[in-house]
Amino acid sequence: MQKTRLEAFSDGVLAIIITIMVLEIKVPHGADFAALRPLLPVALSYVLSFVYVGIYWNNHHHLLGSAKQITGGVLWANLHLLFWLSLTPFATGWMGENHFAPATLAVYGGVLLGSSIAYFMLQNRLIAVNGGPDSPLAHAVGRDWKGKLSPVLYVVGIASSFVLPWLAGAAYVAVALAWLVPDRRMERTLETPHP
Repeated sequence: MQKTRLEAFSDGVLAIIITIMVLEIKVPHGADFAALRPLLPVALSYVLSFVYVGIYWNNHHHLLGSAKQITGGVLWANLHLLFWLSLTPFATGWMGENHFAPATLAVYGGVLLGSSIAYFMLQNRLIAVNGGPDSPLAHAVGRDWKGKLSPVLYVVGIASSFVLPWLAGAAYVAVALAWLVPDRRMERTLETPHP
């Protein structure tokens, strides 16, 4: 399979995910700003999820941009990632509609955890089929402290959802903020010629 087909398919799925999420925000019946107040939890959960999907889209773009070879294993790993990301609109809508109730925070964290594990699997599959540990992609990924810390914070968020819901929300926001900081490592490494 050509890499461009995989990129186009993935981009299409991510665009649909964002579209579904925004359609969950219902138009209020009132015509004043007070009518927007009940939508605040829905809007906040949408913004957080939009940021997450955007982070995945950006990193997915760089990851596939570094690949020279796509195999069946890569296709399945990519579908695994898209599966977890496709659950984002459900988890987002449920969490926002129920004002960040403990169970909804735990499910949201579960979707984030599943997505991060799936991304890690895709990343490792691409490294394996594109030169292994000495490949430019492996050098670009490096120690991947954000990739290793993120699942830990998701587990903290899931575990604290029923005891300290604010901690769960803080953990999810902290991970998103950490990934929002631009990481030029991938671009620098892939721009540098390698033997």
